[in-house]
Amino acid sequence: SKECAQARDLDFLLGDWSKLPFAGDSFDWIWSCDAVGYAPYYQAHAIEEITRIVRPGGSVAILFWSSQSLLPGYPGLEARLNASQAGIAPFEEGMPPESHAMRGVGLLRSAGLERVRAMTFVHTVHSPLGDQAWAALTALFKMRWGGSEAELDEAYRDAYQRLCLPDSPDFILDQQDYCAFFTYTMFTGRKPNKSFHSVFTNQ
Repeated sequence: SKECAQARDLDFLLGDWSKLPFAGDSFDWIWSCDAVGYAPYYQAHAIEEITRIVRPGGSVAILFWSSQSLLPGYPGLEARLNASQAGIAPFEEGMPPESHAMRGVGLLRSAGLERVRAMTFVHTVHSPLGDQAWAALTALFKMRWGGSEAELDEAYRDAYQRLCLPDSPDFILDQQDYCAFFTYTMFTGRKPNKSFHSVFTNQ
């Protein structure tokens, strides 16, 4: 089919967001999901580089994981895990506040984009969980909080091991009333049309 023929024309390249191997004004749009948005990639020069390769009038969209509530009934434990070094990764203590992903409105505007918007999307999961959802959430627990045990006091460490490890008989994902949510946030902007702004300025 025509769609399949077009799909075979895709190219996959491995590179550095801050040094993209493309000429300026090369693309109609840029879409990033779970890439730009996380330190050290969500810095002003990376956004400027993306803006450089978008044509005037083209758009930029950056989507990333922004929050979660995964341990219903245990807000203290979840807050402590989220405050650990593993929990705040890939961000870092002491990083400039303006470099944080949720400051994307300012970052996109500073790169010269206009019509900047921010939108957050929520997804809810609840029991009974299918095998795929169970496996994905189990992997998420490990990714978000793996390695945090050394930073927890004894009570929180015991609670973590009891509720967040899949081989525990009290694993929270196996509870019949489990319900949780996570959010993705997207920032979008449009590169100004040079000819329009030139005419407007000359008038």
